[in-house]
Amino acid sequence: MLSSFIIALREGLEAALIVGILIAYISKTGKSHLRPFIWGGTAVAIVASIALGAILTFTSAELSDTGEEIFAGVTSLVTVAFVTWMVFWMKRTARSLRSDLTEKMDHAIRTGPLALAGAAFFAVIREGLETSLFVYSNFKSVADPFNSTVGLMAGFSLAVSLGYLIYKSSIKLNLSKFFTYTGVGLVIVATGVLSYGVHEFQELGVLPGPDAFAWDVTSVMPKDSLLAGILSGTVGFDTTTSWLQLGLYAAYLIAVLVPYLSKERTKTLANA
Repeated sequence: MLSSFIIALREGLEAALIVGILIAYISKTGKSHLRPFIWGGTAVAIVASIALGAILTFTSAELSDTGEEIFAGVTSLVTVAFVTWMVFWMKRTARSLRSDLTEKMDHAIRTGPLALAGAAFFAVIREGLETSLFVYSNFKSVADPFNSTVGLMAGFSLAVSLGYLIYKSSIKLNLSKFFTYTGVGLVIVATGVLSYGVHEFQELGVLPGPDAFAWDVTSVMPKDSLLAGILSGTVGFDTTTSWLQLGLYAAYLIAVLVPYLSKERTKTLANA
């Protein structure tokens, strides 16, 4: 539940702030009549993101057991790579995000309304596609899909609410710290997805050591137990974890978190 909540809150708030920047810029330049094109592009991006999630789910359900394992494993690795890139992309570009967006908006306004809708679409779709991939892979790796769904809806609801309040200047949120902390949360969730992907490839015989367990605690903590579900949904814990899973889990955490939490600080959307 917590992992899906973090995903939805982080990605949802990023998208909400981007839309807020676009709407605010349109209003400040006296072109409020163009707002429907912003909302239209945003709506299409949301629909496309939901469609991707549906395609992933449908494709997975239609495959054979072996095909599903291959699909889940590949999707997990793609998701981890994409999320890792996005986390560092946001850290690197957040300082100039507002100016970059307004520059694109200036060009789109001069080009025409459809270009404006396209600018909104491409600004939001990046977050939407990342969310769809991440949510699908996360749902495959957690033990309790129902609680994960609840966490997802709660995260999106809070993200939209915070985005609206920030846009209206009703609240002040230190977004620099917010995105740093949630970025760490996303990396931890991605680590669990990576571990799940490694497990799938071990089951297929592509990777070695599926039965070389670092631990097997199913006798005292069944996979469907509440504690196992909580740990699975927060840190990607598996009751049967191989040495290869554990090694790659630790290596990924160190390789990503050390540079991500380095002294180079990025002033984020917060000043938006």
